[in-house]
Formats: sequence, C-alpha cells, structure tokens
Amino acid sequence: MIENRKSVRHRVFKAAIIEFNRAGGISCTVRNISDGGACVDVASPIGIPDEFDLHIASDRRTIPCHRVWMGGGRMGVSFRGPLAA
Repeated sequence: MIENRKSVRHRVFKAAIIEFNRAGGISCTVRNISDGGACVDVASPIGIPDEFDLHIASDRRTIPCHRVWMGGGRMGVSFRGPLAA
C-alpha cells in the first residue's frame, strides 16, 4: 500500500477533550498524531462541529482542528495551526 501522508504518524494513547462553543467538552482519546493531524476515538461523534479545539492535557496544549473524516467512533482531524507546545 502506498503511503500518502505528508508526515509520519506516531501511535499514542492520550486522553483529550474536544472543546467548542465555549461550553464544556467531549472526552476522547488520541490514537495517533503527526505534525498535521490526528486520529481520535469518541464515544459518539454526534454534535461535534467541523471546527473545534483539541485539548491534550498531558502535553499542555490546545490545537485548533478541522474534522476530515468520521466513521463509527473514530474521526480524523487536521490541525489548523502549528503543532506548538
């Protein structure tokens, strides 16, 4: 299979929160991450907007994201800004 990704993904298992609308958040798990995006597991993607912030507490960072795909309880996101600490 040909790899089309622009950057290498690293397997992780990190708790995170999807934040939007200045309200609470939705708990999720980051399964892999790269410089340009991530794969995230959620209990239910219903109600999650296309644009949101992904807060990874263990890394002490919040990353603006755009949902690229969704299937079952998993979704792929691209980062809208630099992957900065």
